Amino acid sequence: MSQPLAALLLLLAINGALALRICSFNIRSFGETKRENQKVMDVIVKVIKRCDIILLMEIKDSANQICPSLMERLNGNSRATTYNCEISSRLGRKTYKEQYAFIYKEKLVTVKKNYLYHDLQDGDTDVFSREPFVVWFQSPQTAVKDFVIVPLHTTPEASVKEIDELVDVYEYVKNRWKAKNFIFMGDFNADCNYVPKKAWNSIRLRTDSKFVWLIGDQEDTTVRRSTNCAYDRIVLTGQELVNSVVPKSSSIFDFQKAYRLTEEEALEVSDHFPVEFKLQSSKVSTNRKRSSSSKKRTRARSA
Repeated sequence: MSQPLAALLLLLAINGALALRICSFNIRSFGETKRENQKVMDVIVKVIKRCDIILLMEIKDSANQICPSLMERLNGNSRATTYNCEISSRLGRKTYKEQYAFIYKEKLVTVKKNYLYHDLQDGDTDVFSREPFVVWFQSPQTAVKDFVIVPLHTTPEASVKEIDELVDVYEYVKNRWKAKNFIFMGDFNADCNYVPKKAWNSIRLRTDSKFVWLIGDQEDTTVRRSTNCAYDRIVLTGQELVNSVVPKSSSIFDFQKAYRLTEEEALEVSDHFPVEFKLQSSKVSTNRKRSSSSKKRTRARSA
């Protein structure tokens, strides 16, 4: 085996450790009751610590204590890794409200901007039950240096329309910020009775080839054995971003199996499993290019 090829294989082997893991987790009814359940919170904190950025959904805490409570648990007295929290206002129609929150490792990424999408288009007002809380991250240690995350937790019965409307969010934010790389993720309720197969043709986020779906229709993101639905999704656009994804890194994290929980114990945490993927480290990306160039030079000398 040539030295350049050996070096490339070694770099690929360690890429998982260097890569940026981005996760999305609907923690069902994450409010005061769950916050005060120590066993449940221990599991939630373990899940968060696996990720470098994690989107949390279905936060229902009118006292606004979820982020402070998580920061206390995550940071503690540690100076090695510190976390921060970017949280939306309470969103929803009438009295039912939820929040989106992003928990991230400060040494790896920073927040450049955030924006609560205003769902006020003429003739198409108030499509979203919970408007996307859009966050633009800077990521100096990954191959792609910045990306926008657009979160969404749909109302199940309106999922087709809400998922389709994400294209309008993309167009608006892209023009507003001049951003190129976008991640759409969350609990889209994008399967089973809520988005039947015949509905996909009316969803622009699926029919437009520039949007790349990482979590397939065949996956099961639900905890209950009695269900098999790919509700939770991750969708990308932007060639630089798509090219930076670690191959085969998109997956569902089965915390029930990982932490040896019964189904009943897992359901106390959530009825959804987190979904995730990884972005390549800039070091790995740079060295892969160097190795590739070296291989080309070797072939040229041999010719």
